[in-house]
Order: sequence, then C-alpha cells, then structure tokens
Amino acid sequence: MRACNDIQFYYKSKIILGFILCIYLIVPIECSIHEYRNDQFTPQLNAFLFHGGSEGLFTSKPNINHDSPSDTEINSNKPLEGKSFIRFESVTFKRTDESAEIQNGMQSKTGLVEAIIFEVKDTERIGGNFLKNNSNVLCCTPKLAADGSCTVGEVIVQKDENNPEWPKRIQTFFAGKEHEAKMPPQSVEINKTGMYYLYFMYCDPQLKGTTISGRTVWRNPDGYLPGKMVPLMTFYGFMSLAYLILGLGWFLRFVQFWKDIMQLHYHISAVIALGMCEMAFWYFEYSNLDVTGSRPVGITIWAVTISAIKKTVSRLLLLVVAMGYGVVRPTLGGVTSKVLILGAVYFVASEALELVENLGNISDFSGRSKLYLVLPVAFLDAWFILWIFSSLSKTLEKLQLRRSIVKLEVYRKFTNALALFVLLSIAWIGYELYFNATDPISELWRIYWIIPAFWSLLAFALLVVICILWAPSRNPTRYAYAEDTGDDYDEEAISLTTSGVKVDGGEVGTTVIERKEKKGSASTDHLIGLTEDLAEEKRE
Repeated sequence: MRACNDIQFYYKSKIILGFILCIYLIVPIECSIHEYRNDQFTPQLNAFLFHGGSEGLFTSKPNINHDSPSDTEINSNKPLEGKSFIRFESVTFKRTDESAEIQNGMQSKTGLVEAIIFEVKDTERIGGNFLKNNSNVLCCTPKLAADGSCTVGEVIVQKDENNPEWPKRIQTFFAGKEHEAKMPPQSVEINKTGMYYLYFMYCDPQLKGTTISGRTVWRNPDGYLPGKMVPLMTFYGFMSLAYLILGLGWFLRFVQFWKDIMQLHYHISAVIALGMCEMAFWYFEYSNLDVTGSRPVGITIWAVTISAIKKTVSRLLLLVVAMGYGVVRPTLGGVTSKVLILGAVYFVASEALELVENLGNISDFSGRSKLYLVLPVAFLDAWFILWIFSSLSKTLEKLQLRRSIVKLEVYRKFTNALALFVLLSIAWIGYELYFNATDPISELWRIYWIIPAFWSLLAFALLVVICILWAPSRNPTRYAYAEDTGDDYDEEAISLTTSGVKVDGGEVGTTVIERKEKKGSASTDHLIGLTEDLAEEKRE
C-alpha cells in the first residue's frame, strides 16, 4: 500500500510541476514567424552569411488574386487565404562604427547585404551548391566577373532558365556612412511546392561585425503551419480519436467488472488518459500554430509536459508489469525507490529534450545541445529495456516454479509482443539514422512526418496489447496476486510434501501442500514457493 501511495504522489508531483511552469512562462514563442535579434553573420568561404529560416511550402492555390500583398495587408497581418509567401517585416542591418567610418561618405551606396531565397533543388545555383559543401566560392571574384557571369561584390546566383525570377535575390544597401540599413517591407510569393531556404549574405569584408534584426513570416496557403508538420496535425487528430475509442472500450469493461478491479488496472487507465490528453494537446497546439504562426508557451508546455509524463508512466507501467506487480508479488518491495528514481530522471531528461525541440523556430538547428539531450534519453531507454527483460525472465521463472499455467501463458504472450516491439524499434532507429544521414538538407520533407508518427503508433499498439492481456474480467485471479490461491494450476490433483529442514539448530515446520478436487469447485489451500518468495522480498 505504501508503494502505491508513493507512486501516486510521484505522478501528482509531476503534474503540479508542469502546471507551475505553465503559469510562469506564458510568453509567445515564434515558429513560422522567424525572429532575428541582433544576430551575427558567420564567415563561410569568401562570404558572410546568416541562416534566416527554412521550411516546406506549398504552392499558392489557383484562382486566387496572386498580386503581392500591399503594405496595409502587411502591417495589419491580414490573413491572405490561399497564398503561400515569405514576408519580410522590419528587417534591419546594423554595421559597426569602424565599418561606417572607413566608408566614403560621398558615395550613396557603401555596403550591400543580400537576401537569397531558393528552393532546395536549386541549391547548386547558389555559389556552386554551398549547402552540400561542393562550392569553393560564394561571392563573385574579379576573375569570374571577367567572364560576365557575375558582378564583383555580389553573391553568385545562376538564374533558372525556365523561371528567370528564381532563385530570388533582394538587395539592401547602406547609405553613405549610415550605421543602419532597413529592408523595405515586402513579400515573396511561392508558386512552386518545395523546401525553401533563406540566407542573408554579404561579400564586403569591411562589413564584418554587421548584425541583423527583425523578422520574416512564412505562410502556406491554408495557414502558418510548416509543410512538414501539416500531416502531423491530421495524424494527431486521428490518434486522439483512437485513444478515445480505446478509452471508451476500457471504461465500459472497467465499469462492467468494477468489483474485480485490481491496482494494475488503475495504472493502465492512467496511461490511456495521458495518451488521450497528449494527442489532443498536440493537435490543438498545431492548430493554434496554423492559425497564428506562433506557439504560446502555455499550450506548448502543457503538451510537452503531458507527453513527457505519458512516456515516463508508460515505461514505469511496462517495468512494474514485468516485475509481476499485482500478479506475482503484492508490492515492489525494496526496489520501489529505485523505480521512482529512474522514472524521475527519465522525466527530467525527456522534458528537457521536448522543450528544446518544440520551443523555438521549426527550422532551428540545435546541433550539439540537442545531441547532449538525446544521449541521456537513449541511455535511459536502454536501461529500461534491460531492466524490463531481466524482470520478465525472473517473473517467468517464478510462474514456472509455481506451475501457474494461466499466468505463465499471459506473460509469455506479453514477452513475445514486447520483444517484437523492441525489434521494430531498433529497426526503425536504424531507418531514422539512415533517413537523416541521406537527407541533410530536408529534400524529403514531405515524408518527414512518418518519423515521429511511427513512435506514437508503436506506443499505442503496445498499450492495446496490455489492455487485451490484462483486461478486467469476472475471474481476476487468473492474473492477479492471491496469497493462498491455486486456481491457476492444471487440473491434475497435486500432492506435495516438504520435509522439515534444520536451520541454525531449529526446525522449520513441515508443510503439507495438498490439492483436493471437489465437485463444482476446487479448494484453494495450497501455496508453492512461498518461503522462497518471502525471502526474496526481504532481500529486496
């Protein structure tokens, strides 16, 4: 009972923690609206560049007025239904005092910064495919300019013969010795579906130290949701419905046999409820992002926290089931604290990873910081798997010694199912690594959604298996722990006698275990291996 209370307190404390975070961090996080806050340009090859964003965009819908949005529409943020575009708002470049002083004040244009927009398939047209590191130069050199292929001081951009306006180049000049150069508000309409990249670049080394501020707004025809996330919103909607159906079926079964409910059924109910909330929160979070272009931390924190809680509780459920909690043993004994500590550490690691992945721009590259958060979660998942299968081995051994045929069959099915899911997980991890290695610049962005969707489907399928194997019924003793029962034994009459054993000069009393068959009912007065189990409980 004490262990059960500890587990319930642990679950409640995590929910309260998520609630507190939501209260204190209600600040909008930009997503399809990419914010620039005095960011620095990075030197690469013979240019300086800043990654302004990259997202999957669908072509504008036909039969829509495709004129560029007016300044009134831009300033009012009026929804432009059916149009897909990248909009520049208040983009300002600021150079250093030293850079401004060395300029010739008699010149009207003393520094050039370019915004380059291109579809990922046209990356070879920008300085010779710089995204794939196949380029030796980004900016035009006097030697290249002599051939008439580019202009000195500008980024090399080879226009598409079929569409001379693309890749798109937008130039902004500094005036005289001015420290700031403002990019006029404008929109670039997207008339071709693809993964689009935006880079701000300059070639003049005297502009070193220049910073950028402002924002760009990326929008698809039906909303602000990035293209690779559009299928996920639909997927989360279907998964919410799937959890609802599973929850309804489990609830009806729960009510039908409520007198025979055991503690394990409450834990399964909690996982179903958390899964339902998780999918619903992610659906509404994506829906809100689609409408507004930003992610309020309140909704995102709730979605992330519930997702982390659900993952943690699911793994703890698998672990305690594997240990035989409520089936082979009434409590977890001395390992309760270890289980809770592992769960707490996993929750913290999972929460941190989810926050990094979801609080920020969709196209942000997390780099090493994300890798440092992925490794602890992967290590803890491996620890869970090893502990679960180790516990399953011990539980199966106990059931074989007790000759609990029905329970043994249930656990064998559970072990086989779990082994299958682990093999699928390992295979999918291999595919995911291959997918990321062969698609570094998101050329396959339209099928990216299947990566996270698979894990959600796998978790749901495993939960369905557990619900089937441990469904409430009129005969809970077929898989519930019972101290003095022997209903699980095969139908043959069993008569076992254990002789007294001398221990430290004393004698353990002789135990006679005997089964008698009666017409209409069987006696339940035998116990096998109780002495060994009690000794093990004390050791734990």
